[in-house]
Amino acid sequence: MREFFVWLTGNIITTFARFITAVRAIWDGVEPVAKQRVYFANHSSNGDFILIWTVLPPRLRAATRPVAGGDYWLATPLKKFIGQDVFNAVLIDRNPETRTEDPMKQIISALDTGASLILFPEGTRNTSDTPLLPFKSGIYNISKARSDVDLVPVWIENLNHVMPKGKVIPVPLLCTVTFGTPLERIEGESRESFLTRAEETLLALQPKGPDINRQAA
Repeated sequence: MREFFVWLTGNIITTFARFITAVRAIWDGVEPVAKQRVYFANHSSNGDFILIWTVLPPRLRAATRPVAGGDYWLATPLKKFIGQDVFNAVLIDRNPETRTEDPMKQIISALDTGASLILFPEGTRNTSDTPLLPFKSGIYNISKARSDVDLVPVWIENLNHVMPKGKVIPVPLLCTVTFGTPLERIEGESRESFLTRAEETLLALQPKGPDINRQAA
């Protein structure tokens, strides 16, 4: 019975997300195939990973786990059910003073089970006027520890306007989720250079107008 409620809740969430945002996926330089990946994305709304999770084909969604803050998703029984059971999220403690587990060890452990991950390298929601906050080192550490896992940039467009900060009721608005070409590894590259390239690769996916050559799903 619990499995049924997990399945039902997941379908309710994805249906609601599609209804509010009419979201569509744009696969620009990468295909939606069953391959282990870390999807790294810009972060401007609490609904960001839900939108990525929603547009993934069901076979990929089932194998993809978001990395999220345990302080938020363990705050109430309902959030805990959704975070742990529905999303199967890798829940990390973002407070260095209270955490009992190393977040990077949790992430690598999840990858070692064969799961793909959804990750936000900025580390927190971007509420500034700049497109991206400086990336934290996590994605670089992942690239060094598990070089066989593709690092796929994902740009989420318009969700910060659907769920603006301080608002409870979402505003219906069209959204897109653009998946780009996996980030190339360069042997011996410094952390600073890698993070700069990762930021530039993600920024390059920002919509610049209609493109009929892109594949939408």
